[in-house]
Amino acid sequence: MNFLAAAAATTPAAEASGLSINFFWVIVAALNFIFFLALIWMFAFKPIASILSERKARIDQGLADADQARKERDSALADREKVLADARREAGSLIAAAQKAAEDLRVSDIAATRAELDRMRVKATADIAAERDRAIADLRSQVADLALAAAGRVVGETMNDSRQHRLVEEFLEEGGSTGPGRTN
Repeated sequence: MNFLAAAAATTPAAEASGLSINFFWVIVAALNFIFFLALIWMFAFKPIASILSERKARIDQGLADADQARKERDSALADREKVLADARREAGSLIAAAQKAAEDLRVSDIAATRAELDRMRVKATADIAAERDRAIADLRSQVADLALAAAGRVVGETMNDSRQHRLVEEFLEEGGSTGPGRTN
């Protein structure tokens, strides 16, 4: 109970001295608070706010630049795909043209080779015919000379060159004498 008695004893003393509020000092304290708040605002919060706003502006600009770069990258990608498609299409047409030119060249080479072979065959045929005719003429001449020589021995008379040639001409015009397989 001592405690209660001590509390009761101090209470009237506190009431007697009283807790008084001095409005002058409250206003001075408030003005001090406002003054220091203004100083802190001017020298700390205002620069910090401007730094933060500049940083926000840089971040916004960075985001805008990144968005623009993304759009440009997408546009460049589309352009690259278009250029690649055009290049593939052009390469395909060039390949087709080259293949067609190669085929045309092959066909013309084959035609030229066939023409050359035909020309060579015709020339060879003509050469063979000429050589055969020359060989036949040679053979007829030799056969005629042999026949005249044999006839001259059989008849026993000598023939001169003009007579021999006349007889050979007559022999050849008649188609030869009667020999094996021939009849008059």
